Amino acid sequence: MRSPRRMPRRMPSIYLLGPAFVAAIAYVDPGNVAANVSAGAQFGFLLLWVIVLANLMASLIQYLSAKLGLVTGRSLPETVAERTGRPTRILYWLQAELVAMATDLAEVVGGALALYLLFDLPLLLGGIITGAVSLMLLAVQSRRGQRTFETVVVGLLAVIAIGFLSSLVVAPPPVDEMVAGLVPRFEGAESVLLASAMLGATLMPHAVYLHSGLTRDRHGHPEPGPQRRRLLRATRWDVALAMVLAGAVNIGMLLVAATNLRGRENTDSIEGAYDAVRDSLGPTVALLFAVGLLASGLASTSVGAYAGAMIMQGLLKVSVPMLLRRLVTLLPALVVLAVGFDPSRALVLSQVVLSFGIPFALIPLVRMTNDATLMGEDVNRRVTTTLGWVIAAVISLLNMLLIYLTVTGS
Repeated sequence: MRSPRRMPRRMPSIYLLGPAFVAAIAYVDPGNVAANVSAGAQFGFLLLWVIVLANLMASLIQYLSAKLGLVTGRSLPETVAERTGRPTRILYWLQAELVAMATDLAEVVGGALALYLLFDLPLLLGGIITGAVSLMLLAVQSRRGQRTFETVVVGLLAVIAIGFLSSLVVAPPPVDEMVAGLVPRFEGAESVLLASAMLGATLMPHAVYLHSGLTRDRHGHPEPGPQRRRLLRATRWDVALAMVLAGAVNIGMLLVAATNLRGRENTDSIEGAYDAVRDSLGPTVALLFAVGLLASGLASTSVGAYAGAMIMQGLLKVSVPMLLRRLVTLLPALVVLAVGFDPSRALVLSQVVLSFGIPFALIPLVRMTNDATLMGEDVNRRVTTTLGWVIAAVISLLNMLLIYLTVTGS
């Protein structure tokens, strides 16, 4: 990682923004598209509350991650490594690596689907192209620095937002049904499965690990005092703005599906959703949908690979060449594309895997940011810690409920 530049004291606050927007790419990846579109097409506005709740949870969690990196000068994986023995570190890394592969599967498959929709490319070729472009984006970070990488990613985030929110202008959703969708409830095991997928797609484990390192690399490790307080304030704004944008995109995905796709056949896949959007709203909106999906796949897979490298280096103190690591994590996605497994279903199931990885990121994060010996005067307030534990408990309970309903077939 590059050493952060020392910032002048009077540097405009807007210059301090950026790390949260990179992390926010994880919240609008192709897995989100599959989960949110499936939820809207199958259940209408029923699960809108899941996105709103998950986004509120994510805002707190991402701030805690950024604060850990800023206050301690270490990423979350590095902090975990310092407090665990080698066997525990290896097991912890294995689960994180599994989550990273599930993340990559969603992102590469999503990019391949977008290239298929736009240019009719075979899915396997599209997956290879997506992986190659992600390496180019990582080269930007390596050669030009984090600030340039952030600028590129924020540009892609803008493309994603336009791609998925444009249809709301053409066909606004009914307000009364949107309000009804804010009432928490489920309708059977499939709705719980989709809720878990949406939660896994929104609260991304690798984004929790990554954000601590991004903030540390950008701002360094300021001593307690006015400069740290200023950076923490800027970080709160960074997280708030990034999560508002990511939340709006996620909500937009579900609203589009609930308004235009419910009751139509074959809308449980991204290809079917694209066709339905084209038939309902016209080819221009469908084109923007596909472009948004492509930008999502390209940006998120590079951010995911960046996070995977940071996790491995932090936990195992091992630095693997990015090309080799990229090929390893890319392999499961290419296998899925090669064997012809339903790509949209693979996207949804990958998000369920991510949901099971969330507690492994959240529990250490809440514990460490609540440790006064580690955080000093910036230790969590009691209400913050309580909310953190509630979030971890809610996610764990939802996962157990998912297992029960899936096994019983309820």
